[in-house]
Amino acid sequence: MVKPVEVVQPETASKKGRFDALFRILRYTFSRGIVLALTVTVGVYLAILIANGGGHVDKIQESLIREQVGLMLAGDPEFIKLPREVRAEINEREVRIRMERLDLDKPFYVRSHRYLLNGLTLNFGQATHLLSDSGSSYVRNILGERLFPTLLLFATGQLLLFFSSVILALFLSRRYGSVIDKIVVALAPTSAAPSWFYGIFLILIFSAVLGWLPFGGIVDTPPPTGLWANILSRLKHLILPASALVISSFFITVYYWRTFFLIYSSEDYVDMAKAKGLSSSVIERRYVLRPTLPTIITSFALTLISMWTGAIILETVFSWPGIGRITYDAINLFDTPVIVGTVVIYAYLLAITVFLLDIIYALVDPRVKLGAGGNRQ
Repeated sequence: MVKPVEVVQPETASKKGRFDALFRILRYTFSRGIVLALTVTVGVYLAILIANGGGHVDKIQESLIREQVGLMLAGDPEFIKLPREVRAEINEREVRIRMERLDLDKPFYVRSHRYLLNGLTLNFGQATHLLSDSGSSYVRNILGERLFPTLLLFATGQLLLFFSSVILALFLSRRYGSVIDKIVVALAPTSAAPSWFYGIFLILIFSAVLGWLPFGGIVDTPPPTGLWANILSRLKHLILPASALVISSFFITVYYWRTFFLIYSSEDYVDMAKAKGLSSSVIERRYVLRPTLPTIITSFALTLISMWTGAIILETVFSWPGIGRITYDAINLFDTPVIVGTVVIYAYLLAITVFLLDIIYALVDPRVKLGAGGNRQ
């Protein structure tokens, strides 16, 4: 006996298809979130181990505490008159009190797990040596005060570098072999020098010789009182470090994007579009930029992340009070909470960016799909 064929209504099938697609997306999102969370946890714990030297920094801090206690007690006339055994006991007691105050009396292995939990919850506590400009020892306040200068410098430099290089690269991809194209290719190796290297020359030329721009800092001393005067002062201090950022990477970035666009411009479907008589602007937008959009989005997203991290040597050369310079000071002073704080913030930003990029890829690139198992195909 033949069973009757069940007829599925188009509307029911459409709803079922949308539900299955939504379920796959949610499952994929959850799995990617778990993987990234584990990655961040491992990265933060490794940062804690490295920042503490596997516990070796504890010995350095103990030596510093003993030195400070010894100098403090040596300046007390009454303490010097006491017997040697009594002085040794008082010295050890003071050292023990300070060690307990900093939790250095516990093994590093035990404290490292608490550091990990505090780091993942952004509870960085107090810095060991550094202070904020307002006198606070809390890591959140220290990093919070340095965040705006870093964003100001790197948002200006990196965004200007990104958009100018992409636009010029598109222009050069249409003029392969021209004079300006050869100039850019010839100047590409100049990007081997870091930004602080160019910063030193910019300071020598425009500050020391010409005297047009300040040597460093973020604002004049004393700061201008008026709003517009303060803004103009900050912009004047911003010119040299932002220029160093752009100059150090401009030609190699243009060369990279120009080569990238040339590869896609030589595809068969681009030649077909030219044969159809489409304008160059339409060909660039539909047949060159759209296939390269995932790469452009990735580069732009990583550019945004770099705004938060700063550059240690560049900010030090220009005396720029940003995240990079405070990280340099923290490394020199073995200030573990500040070091871990910068690493954790960067790890979270990187994980969130990678998570969002995976979702954006599926939206902008039809070649990227979510399979039935929620995995990339």
